[in-house]
Amino acid sequence: MTADAKVDSLPAAIVVEHAGRELDELLTLEWLLTNRIGAYSSSTAVGCNTRRYHGLLVAATAPPLGRMVALSTVMEQLCLGQTTYELATNEFDGAFSPQGVVHLVEFRNDVAATFVFRAGGVELTKEVLLSDTANCVAVRYTLHGGGGELRVRPFAAMRDHHALRSYAASRKLTFENTRGGVTVEDRSDHGQTLHLIGQEATFQAQPQWWYRFHYRAEVARGQEGFEDLYSPGWFVYTLGDGESCQLTASLGEPVPLGFSTTLERRAARFGRLAAGVRQDHDEAGRRLAVATDAFLAGRKLPDGSQSATILAGFHWFADWGRDAFICLPGLLLSTGQRDAARDVFRTFASHVKDGLVPNCFDDYSSRAHYNSIDASLWFIVACERYLADGPDAALWRDTLLPAAHAILTAYRSGTLFDIHADADSLLAGGSPGTQLTWMDAKLADRPVTPRHGKAVEVNALWYCAHRIMAERCRGVEDRLADRYAHEADLIAPAFREAFWNASGQCLYDCVRDDGPDASIRPNQILAVSLPHSPLYPQQQAAVVRVVEAKLLTPAGLRTLSPEDSRYRGRYGGSWQSRDSAYHQGTVWAWLIGPFIEAYLKVEGEKPGALARCREILRGFDGQLHRAGLGFISEIFDGDPPHAPRGCIAQAWSIAEVLRAKRLVATMERARKGQRP
Repeated sequence: MTADAKVDSLPAAIVVEHAGRELDELLTLEWLLTNRIGAYSSSTAVGCNTRRYHGLLVAATAPPLGRMVALSTVMEQLCLGQTTYELATNEFDGAFSPQGVVHLVEFRNDVAATFVFRAGGVELTKEVLLSDTANCVAVRYTLHGGGGELRVRPFAAMRDHHALRSYAASRKLTFENTRGGVTVEDRSDHGQTLHLIGQEATFQAQPQWWYRFHYRAEVARGQEGFEDLYSPGWFVYTLGDGESCQLTASLGEPVPLGFSTTLERRAARFGRLAAGVRQDHDEAGRRLAVATDAFLAGRKLPDGSQSATILAGFHWFADWGRDAFICLPGLLLSTGQRDAARDVFRTFASHVKDGLVPNCFDDYSSRAHYNSIDASLWFIVACERYLADGPDAALWRDTLLPAAHAILTAYRSGTLFDIHADADSLLAGGSPGTQLTWMDAKLADRPVTPRHGKAVEVNALWYCAHRIMAERCRGVEDRLADRYAHEADLIAPAFREAFWNASGQCLYDCVRDDGPDASIRPNQILAVSLPHSPLYPQQQAAVVRVVEAKLLTPAGLRTLSPEDSRYRGRYGGSWQSRDSAYHQGTVWAWLIGPFIEAYLKVEGEKPGALARCREILRGFDGQLHRAGLGFISEIFDGDPPHAPRGCIAQAWSIAEVLRAKRLVATMERARKGQRP
C-alpha cells in the first residue's frame, strides 16, 4: 500500500461545533492524547478541566505509570489594539470565569487536539500535541486575519493524578527564570521540576495561586472536586498574520518538541493503523483502529530490556493481565501490530508466578499483583488467536508453550487463592472474601458479586485452554497433546453436568457446594464464543437466545438481567453506589465481542444474520462522538438511554468492537468467495 493510500485512510477529525450547544453538554465531551511511555494529555472540548485527571501534561514518572498532573491548564488572553479577549474557560466554586467559550467556534479531535477561536475579526488556532517518547507537551498557537499580542498563563498542579492540590496544605511551589522560559519546582521531598519554554515569548513574572477550581465530574462521582493551582506568570507573544508560536512543557528536564515533525510522525502512524483495517471497515472502523494506538505503551522486563504492555483504560487504569489478553486480538492483531503483540506476550510471560499471569501492576513500584483466576487462561486464548492469525513457531516454542504449560500444570495441582482442579476436573478457586474473576467490585471487603467456587466463564476458558494445548502441541510435544486432549474430554461432560440449567435453557453463573447460582449474567456467552465450546450445538443456541433476550443493549451486554431483584439500572453517585452497580446490571461494551462471535457461530448461516450483526455494531459508531471523543467508554447504564460511564477510553471496549466488526467482515467475504 502506498504512503498516499495510508494518508487517505486516516479518518476525518471529529468536529465539535459549539454554536447552539449548551455549555453543560460540551463539558461532557472529552479528548485524550497518549504516548508510548504512559503519559497523557486530556481535557474537554471547551478546554475546561472537569476531572482531577485532566491536564495538558500528565506525566508518567515511573513509565508506564506513576502519573503526575504537571501542567494542569493554560489561560490565554488575545490583545487586539485596545481590546483584550479572554479565551479560556474555567469553572470555579459557583461560577465560570473567564468565559472564553463565547469565542470558541469549534473543537477538532484530530492528530492534535485543536481549538478554533474567533474574536475581533481574527482567528486563533490552538493545537495540543504530546511527545511520543517523553513527558513533554507542546501547545501551538497560529493567528490568522491580523496581528496581535497573545498572553498565556500556565497553571501547575505538580501532584499525583489521583490527588488534589491545596494551597493551605502545600505552599512549596516556586519558580525560577531560565533561558527561554521558567522552571516550576516542588520543593517538598522528592519534588519534581516542570520546565516551561516559550522561545518566541517574553516572560512576565506574576506568581499567583488561584483557588477552588471546580471539577464537576469528581463531584458527580461523590468525591472531592476542588483544587488550588499555582501560576508563575505570563508568556507574552507578538504574532503577525499567519504566524505561530509555541509553549512547551516537560517534566524532569527540558525536552525540545518539533511540533510539525511530531505531528507528521503521529499522522503517519495513525494512517498505517487505519490502512491496515481498510478492507474490513468503514469510517467508524478506521477510527477505532486509530484509537487502539492510545493503549500501547512500553514496559521493561525483569532483566531491564524494553518490551510492551497494554494499558486498560484512561484516565486511571494500569496494565491488567485479563484486559491485555482479552484486548490483544482486537487491539493488535486486527490492526496488524504483530510485533507489539509478541512483546506483550513476553512482558506477561516473564512475570508468570505459580502459574499466574499478573492481574495488574502497581501504579508506583511496578510490582505485579496476582489476584486473578482468569487472566492466565485468557493468556492461552490470546496465544491461540495470535497463532491463528499467522504462524510463529519460534514464539510458540520459546515463550508461549512453556508459559501455557506452566499455567495449566499449576492450576491442576493447586496454586495461590485455592485455585485447583476439583475431583470432577472442573476449576475452582477463591473464598467468600476474594474476587478473582472480572466481576471484582468489593464493598467493606466483601465482593458485591460473589463468584468463588466454579465460575462459568472460568471453566469455559479452562476447557478451551486444554483443547488449544491439545491441538497446538500435536507434532511438537505429542505426549503433552495426548494428555491435554484426555483432560479436555473429562472437562466437557463435567461442565455440561454442572452448569446446564435445563429449566432456564441457559447456564448457571457459578457453582458452589451450596448449589448453583441461577443469575442471568453475560459470563455464560463465553462458553459459546471461545474457540472451543464444551456445549452441544443446541445448548449453544439456547444460551445465545437467552443472552440476546435478557442482556443485549445497543451499548453491549448487561451484567445482570433486569428481571433480577438486585438489578441496578443506573451507575453513578458515590463510590459505594457505583461499585454496587458495577456488575449488577451495568452494561459493558467489551462483551459485544463474545456476543457477536457466539451469535455468528449459531446463527451465521441463516439469512439476515450478518445484517443483524451489522445493525448491532452500528450502534457503537455513535459512541465515538460521546464522552471520550474517538473512543468507546468502559461502561454504560443498564437502563435506556444507556449513558456512558466509567473510563472515557477503555481498551477492551474498542478492541472487542473492532474484532467483532472484523468477524462480520470476514464472514461476508467468505460468503462472496473472497480471500479472508
